[in-house]
Amino acid sequence: MAAGPPFDDRDGFIWFDGAMRPWRDARVHILTHALHYASAVFEGQRSYGGVVFKLKEHTERLANSAQILGFKLPYSNDEINRATMEVLKANNIVDGYVRPVAWRGAEQMGVSAQATKIHVGIAAWPWPSYFSPEARMKGLRLKTAPWRRPAPDTAPVKAKAAGLYMICTMSKHAVEADGFDDALMLDWRGRVAELTGANVFLVQGGVLHTPLPDCFLDGITRQTVIELAKRRGFKVIERAIFPEEFAKTDEVFVTGTAAEVTPVGEIDQYRFKVGPVIRQMMDDYEAVTHGKEPAKKAVAAE
Repeated sequence: MAAGPPFDDRDGFIWFDGAMRPWRDARVHILTHALHYASAVFEGQRSYGGVVFKLKEHTERLANSAQILGFKLPYSNDEINRATMEVLKANNIVDGYVRPVAWRGAEQMGVSAQATKIHVGIAAWPWPSYFSPEARMKGLRLKTAPWRRPAPDTAPVKAKAAGLYMICTMSKHAVEADGFDDALMLDWRGRVAELTGANVFLVQGGVLHTPLPDCFLDGITRQTVIELAKRRGFKVIERAIFPEEFAKTDEVFVTGTAAEVTPVGEIDQYRFKVGPVIRQMMDDYEAVTHGKEPAKKAVAAE
């Protein structure tokens, strides 16, 4: 996301509190509650061919995240969906990334925020691969994060809330400094959880295994890939997974709106191949995001 000009100094338009504004005019006050107390929720969406994949599901999750944080969006889901398409059109974006965000304003300063106004903004921009093409096809290099996902009774883990990403930024910076692409996050129990912005799958003997999303988001891409895998005839098991299981794992891949389906080549001391299951899931996900049915012919196993 860092490529290109700074995100506060671009041409284009952002939908802001019900109106389309010039990009550079979409600003908030320094005493905005969300800046100080992380009272913000957001979504990450992708458009393919001018159509946002799973737009309805993303908007529903945005509204649910806001509800978990104790506020209600001032616009209906249908209004937000229409505004999303207007943003794409205003910015002439066909294949791109969309970022809706909702936050508490600057009317009240302090932990309490009942008097704050709820704001909503939607921005969009052209989107290349989240990871470099070289890293994506060779397989990501991951290192276990120095921070862990919190227990569900200590944080609003079912919300896509801004504050939950603080440890993701810290973890990603830490492993990037050591030359890795991303961090694998464990949960408070030491179980495999996710990456800093993607869910994870292990392939063991042709069976897909993925951690139970009990302390992190059950990603929309994750749900899509599980459905595609089952339609393809793969068995999918959601369960507790511990890091030592990587020793008996053939393939690892991650899923997310930004990451799509991306292979993993290594995690700490473990190495994996970009095998037939990953290639099948990549092909099927690419098909469904572009409005096509996955090819009936399966990728040949090695």
